[in-house]
Amino acid sequence: MKQIITLVITISIIIFAYTQKEGMLHLIESGESMAIIISLLFVALLVFFPVMPFALVAGIIGSVFGVWLGAIISLCGSVFGSMIMFFMARYGFQQWVQKVLDKYPKAREYESIFQKNAFLGILLLRLAPIIPAPLLNVLCGVSVIRWPIFFIATLIGKFPAIIIFTFAGSLFANNKLLSIAIYGAYFVIITVIATIHIQKRKIQV
Repeated sequence: MKQIITLVITISIIIFAYTQKEGMLHLIESGESMAIIISLLFVALLVFFPVMPFALVAGIIGSVFGVWLGAIISLCGSVFGSMIMFFMARYGFQQWVQKVLDKYPKAREYESIFQKNAFLGILLLRLAPIIPAPLLNVLCGVSVIRWPIFFIATLIGKFPAIIIFTFAGSLFANNKLLSIAIYGAYFVIITVIATIHIQKRKIQV
């Protein structure tokens, strides 16, 4: 029953984000009094399903509110959405997943290793997202990792990318070339890091 409730809520969130994205973006770009709250909500919704690229949304928020306020809004929204997803996965699927893992000692061993290095592992996977963020939220949720560790590592790990996206977005109106160059440089760096990591894993195997 818990699994069904969790899936229904998740699907409802995705449908809401998809159907309301245009209206929410219009409110964000207007800069009205409700724009900050709508921005927080919209960023949180993107955690569940990227109806728009997060980098683009963070850039829009940065262009409306400025770099620092925009970054704080995007960071709070992203972390809030990640925590909701974490707790939903924990509520709906943790017990079931842990029972399955009991049948596979090797998988349990990998989980134990990750748990011992949970903070550093989550932090690195946030800084260089070689695992999609929603998948990381779910995997941590169904594990036995304590939520404060997940929260702090997520908060710190998401901050650099959000600052970059927000800064680039704030520049777009006045200097499109520099804004695009910043986005491009970031994604090139992440691609290189991810490629190196994958190659190392292949060598180890």
